[in-house]
Amino acid sequence: MYAGAAVAVGLFSVASPAGVAWLRCLGAAVVLLAWRRPPRSAWTGRVFLLSGAFGIVTAGMNVLFYEAIARLPLGTAVALEFAGPVLVAAFGSRTRRDVFALLLVVAGVVAIADVRLEGSLLGVLFALGAAAAWAGYILLGKRVAVGGTGIDGLAVGFAVGTVVLSPLAFGTGAVWGSPRLLLLGIGVGVLSTVVPYALDQVVLRRAGQARFALLLALLPVTAGVVGFLWLKQVPTLPEALGTLAVVAGVALRSPEKRDRTVAEPPA
Repeated sequence: MYAGAAVAVGLFSVASPAGVAWLRCLGAAVVLLAWRRPPRSAWTGRVFLLSGAFGIVTAGMNVLFYEAIARLPLGTAVALEFAGPVLVAAFGSRTRRDVFALLLVVAGVVAIADVRLEGSLLGVLFALGAAAAWAGYILLGKRVAVGGTGIDGLAVGFAVGTVVLSPLAFGTGAVWGSPRLLLLGIGVGVLSTVVPYALDQVVLRRAGQARFALLLALLPVTAGVVGFLWLKQVPTLPEALGTLAVVAGVALRSPEKRDRTVAEPPA
């Protein structure tokens, strides 16, 4: 995911942020459709409507987030966007232990993100919009996973999202004149969408929405670990404490009863 984000930021100089997000959606759709080849039943009825709604919300989330990081410090945008998963986790908190775990995670994310109150009001609005879409991604993603469509639903959803958001392709003009840039755009879709979102579907089949929302807090933690191991970026004391707080919060949350009505995915 973070390798894809690095590539995406590099493309902002030749395409609009929204255009890069559309390329990400296109790349994901092409790869997923070639890989899964969803059956005809995935393109009809309520299954199609659910997958399409999921794809549009997810693609919109990516567009809003890219527009936010084009105007705000990355840490600020990440912290604001995380309001979406926090809201989902808050509604799923059943005990004082869960509430305490949620507070630990929120404090940890804020410490890791190094929030600075600067940037444009429009950037803040984009980030909050991405937060709302992220909450929608969790809620709809759970239904796609449990409904049995899983990764096939991802393929259909991103195909629908690509078509619905196709006007954003006008912001990608320079990319089409360079095979290298086009390949990078598709690569963003593979790294930032196909791999992590397919894994999300596996996790969502086994975890409740609230627990999954808290698990998403591990994203900035893994980013810090990658930065330390590969880029030799030593975390500051607040970042280190924030990492510990996130891990502790995720570990402290009450275990959830597994839904035995959900069929196991084929081996």
